[in-house]
Amino acid sequence: MTRFTNNLKTAVFLGALFGIILLVGAQFGRQGLIIAFMFGGFSNIIAYFYSDKIALASMRGQEVNEGSAADLVQMIRRLSENAGLPMPRVYICPHEAPNAFATGRNPDHAAVAVTQGALKLLSYDELEGVMAHELSHVKNRDTLISCVAATIAGAISFMGYMAFWFGGGRSRGGNPLVGWLLLMLAPIAAALIQMAISRSREFVADADAARIAGTPYGLIGALQKLDAAAQRIPLKNEMPAQNHMFIVQPLTGQSMAKLFSTHPSTAQRIARLQQLA
Repeated sequence: MTRFTNNLKTAVFLGALFGIILLVGAQFGRQGLIIAFMFGGFSNIIAYFYSDKIALASMRGQEVNEGSAADLVQMIRRLSENAGLPMPRVYICPHEAPNAFATGRNPDHAAVAVTQGALKLLSYDELEGVMAHELSHVKNRDTLISCVAATIAGAISFMGYMAFWFGGGRSRGGNPLVGWLLLMLAPIAAALIQMAISRSREFVADADAARIAGTPYGLIGALQKLDAAAQRIPLKNEMPAQNHMFIVQPLTGQSMAKLFSTHPSTAQRIARLQQLA
């Protein structure tokens, strides 16, 4: 039921993004809408095909195999078989901040990475839960969902910039003030919905990770440790645009930052996992 509910939320959020872009597009007509999609889509298509290389390079990931990291690679091979996935490439990143992420446009071009800090901090069972979570993102094609959401949100933001630099939309018979408000607020609304999609996908990945690993307890323990460490150890060279990739959000904060959080609270995630125990 949890999986169905969160997948339904993702569909609703994507529908809301489409609704916003249609409202904004009405201010510019068909031509403006097409141009916005071309710009937003082009940048995100590039990101989709090269996101793995960009992410791994920014984190200075080093590919490992059974000769250099036998326990880790064998663990991921076994979990991949449990999930019905091809074996992904495996990377270790030289960061003390404990974290992990998955990248790649589909299961055949996937990679999973973990930091040195996570390898030191987590027990075998906890690391297993973390890597099962990352493989769940691969299995559920969350990279594709994120790309679609980013394309729409990017197109909405682009139209807002068009309004700012080229004098606004052409809403016929409407209140110009309403049109301007729509164009200014739509990118903010799109960003909030994009973050909400990411948060919803984390719940799905957590539930699937418990099934792949065979138990939720490893992931529960890992989330507790990772959340505590994230408050103390910043992730160096981390780019905010990559926040959604990680198992716990690297940058922490309060107040307005929570609205733009790419992850649900750790307490919420643990509570849902405990229901699966």
